[in-house]
Amino acid sequence: MPLAAPVLLSPDRKIGVGLMLLGAVLFSCKAIVIKLAYQYEISSISLLGLRMAFSLPLFLLIGYFRRERSATNGPLSARDVATIVVLGIFGYYLASYTDFLGLKYLSAGLERLILFVYPTMVLLLQRIIFGTRIQPLQWVATAICYAGIGLAFSDADFSAGSNLMLGGGLILLSAFLYSFYVIGSGFYATKLGTVRFTSLALVAASVAVLVHVWVSGNTLFGFPPVLYLYGAGLSVFCTVIPTYLVTEGVRRIGAGDAAILGAIGPVATIVLEYLVLGEHLTLLQGLGAVLVIVGVIIISRGKSKGGKE
Repeated sequence: MPLAAPVLLSPDRKIGVGLMLLGAVLFSCKAIVIKLAYQYEISSISLLGLRMAFSLPLFLLIGYFRRERSATNGPLSARDVATIVVLGIFGYYLASYTDFLGLKYLSAGLERLILFVYPTMVLLLQRIIFGTRIQPLQWVATAICYAGIGLAFSDADFSAGSNLMLGGGLILLSAFLYSFYVIGSGFYATKLGTVRFTSLALVAASVAVLVHVWVSGNTLFGFPPVLYLYGAGLSVFCTVIPTYLVTEGVRRIGAGDAAILGAIGPVATIVLEYLVLGEHLTLLQGLGAVLVIVGVIIISRGKSKGGKE
């Protein structure tokens, strides 16, 4: 009896999977850099302000130099602009701010664990808003990924009392808000182009953050030089580059599968905690990492099919 031929990925889907994985790993570095920055005296909004102050010129430059290619994606209506600005403010500025606040109370690893409930939020919100059919393969891959995440963080200290509840609630809210950005990017990046969507959304988010810094009476000046290095690193390697990578990945493979692939992020955080912050990598965490990788492989080899998207 002949063996079934293996499912082959299209070149476009292979590229999308690669972009998503690289973007997720770079995003996972964010929590580590934030924890390092919190060793100094700086508020959450000031640190977020440094990140977006360095990012804003880059988003403007990228949007400007790619404007001709972006124009081939069709006209940008006032409704499109308004929707993308809202997505940038709620799905990136507020999601980032609640994430930064939550990291005041949680370890980088636990933050990743809670934040990565967003893949299931994406799938459910797509079902509620657009009527997208959730594929069995997506459920299987999600279950495997979350089983791995749960195992990897089974040694977490849950005795932090109210701080744990407050931090966990903030990170959960961040995941919910970010889910809308992921869904919106899947639609508007395809319609209007990755660069144009991402640049407009992140410019709106950056401006909102800087206004928040100003209105709240915080500052971006007078910090030790190392904090500006952290801010620049957060900007270039943990914001600008992975944002474009993830948005393009979502455009190529769809928001649902992209969100599940992002589950590689917690595994990267475990490794980075061990290498940078000196956290001990246990056997259970290693086994959990293996499960997450298995889930990622399953979803990356699956076909994009079915459903309204």
